[in-house]
Amino acid sequence: MYPKYFEFFNPVKINAGEGALEGIPAELQRLNVSKPFIITDKGIVSFGLLNLVLDGFNDSDIVIGAIYDDVPPDSSIEVVNEAASIYKREACDCIIAVGGGSVIDSAKGMNIVISENTEDITQFSGHDRLRNFQQPLIVVPTTSGTGSEVTLVSVVADKKKNRKILFTSTKLLPTLAVIDPRMTLSLPPKLTAATGMDALTHAVEAFSCLQKNPISDAYAFSAIKTISENIFNVVTDGSDVQGRFELAVASTSAGVAFSNAMVGAVHGIGHTVGALAHVHHGMAMSILLPYVMEYNLDKVGDYYADLLLPLAGDEVYASTPVDKRPQESINYIKGMNEKLNKLCGMPISLKDAGVKEEQLIEIAEKSLNDGAMIVNPVDMNKEEVLSILKKAF
Repeated sequence: MYPKYFEFFNPVKINAGEGALEGIPAELQRLNVSKPFIITDKGIVSFGLLNLVLDGFNDSDIVIGAIYDDVPPDSSIEVVNEAASIYKREACDCIIAVGGGSVIDSAKGMNIVISENTEDITQFSGHDRLRNFQQPLIVVPTTSGTGSEVTLVSVVADKKKNRKILFTSTKLLPTLAVIDPRMTLSLPPKLTAATGMDALTHAVEAFSCLQKNPISDAYAFSAIKTISENIFNVVTDGSDVQGRFELAVASTSAGVAFSNAMVGAVHGIGHTVGALAHVHHGMAMSILLPYVMEYNLDKVGDYYADLLLPLAGDEVYASTPVDKRPQESINYIKGMNEKLNKLCGMPISLKDAGVKEEQLIEIAEKSLNDGAMIVNPVDMNKEEVLSILKKAF
């Protein structure tokens, strides 16, 4: 049943395919900017991926204003403030983010600092608190998971208070997303698996949360099908350019879906697991997803039944009795996790991922304050979150 009212907004231009990188200078000229600030991390530099981007400027008159490559695995207030300071000092006029979720979150965070002319980014946390339009932001993702290149979300760590701060605003949507499969070819198998399951989680939660709508459903459904069809091949053979491209596009599609429908308790709990136990976000998503789905099963079983088709294919869908399809979707995702564990060592439990049993109570308590919990199809209290964590442990 369609909702009586919904909104869908996706103004991000997407350039996708081999050669997309070489089109960045022309896009900057179209935007009437000429002094980009590039933000990335040391790993991107060491793998030579930054050079792929820089090579695209060889035949242009655009001069790179500054390059900041000190983004850590988890973005932080200190990082965004430092990057913003360099941007202002060098009089740059746009941002190019080259990297995964942390780099893109950092780019969005520094954009808040610059555009709001603030020294305290925390005052803009929460939903729709930004007052000013942001600097042009071009995003070149190097993973196929976050979807941040098309989302209105940024997550920045407050290390002093040991928490992650969420920012959401349509003003945070990037100007341009550049999806080039060459940027993910060097991604190791385990990170390929983790980011792929992150994207799958975005799509599954977008398809089943309280704010789902028929347009976001279409993006989510497509993403789930493409991820399921490609993730194992790409984890096994990272040089599969077509598979890499399809996973990258699926991640972007999932990003569009959850940017318009939101996510749910997998993310609400997973954000806290990441903040307190420092578990990779994608790994936390893959571990928690089937257990949260089981919790939600009675409320949204019909949605999960529909997802068996893109997950497992038409033969499995057709041969599975209608009343068994919801649980079979969950079982299929559990099977995906087990297969990825065998292929590349992806953890399949919170314990395997490094979470300590004594941390579970604090994770349960703090998860309830995460904004993603609001749109989960079923409410949760501390004891119910703790029960999910114990099953996933």
